[in-house]
Amino acid sequence: MEKETFIAIVRRCRSWIHRLEEAASRIHAEVNQRYDETLPYGFHLRLTAACVSRYGYEVARTEADVLILYAAAYLHDTIEDARMSYNDVRRFLGAFNDVDFPADVDARRSFEEQVPEIVYALTNEKGRNRAERASEAYYAGIRSTRFASFVKMCDRLANIRYSTMFVFANRMLDVYREEYPAFIRAIHEGAVTPVPEAMRREAECLLHEEAYVVL
Repeated sequence: MEKETFIAIVRRCRSWIHRLEEAASRIHAEVNQRYDETLPYGFHLRLTAACVSRYGYEVARTEADVLILYAAAYLHDTIEDARMSYNDVRRFLGAFNDVDFPADVDARRSFEEQVPEIVYALTNEKGRNRAERASEAYYAGIRSTRFASFVKMCDRLANIRYSTMFVFANRMLDVYREEYPAFIRAIHEGAVTPVPEAMRREAECLLHEEAYVVL
């Protein structure tokens, strides 16, 4: 999609996106989930959605795709962290398939079907540590689900950006740096929706910026 077209759609759907952001943030607030133990979890959701704003035009093809990407970004942790089920996500989306949504029946159906699948694919498995929770089966599910690799990269890029905001409080930055080669292979190679090159470049620049290396 042309970047200008993407921006025009986002502007036209701005109120819908804002309502979605507020509702998704409330879901996490209601279970007292915090980001980095101190921030409202909505902070992370906004960072993730900001990556959609920057790079979504590279993978979206239709107006419905744009709304799917934002919805998946805001809801990506609801099953894993906010006690929602797959069907809860489906019911939640019903409230946002309203007057502001594209009138096309196929677009509405695509939205209702694809967003829960992306959220489900991005939900970590049960495990004792990060490696067990993000197994090969988990990554295979991401690669085989449309837009899931893109949204997963938005999530990771949001975390990396946050980790580089405070040079002396970046306990996760070394983890992201060490994981990155295997991580990007796992979500990108053979994926239905490959990760755009510009996103990979941004992540690699942030991870290897000398200023963020704490000795």
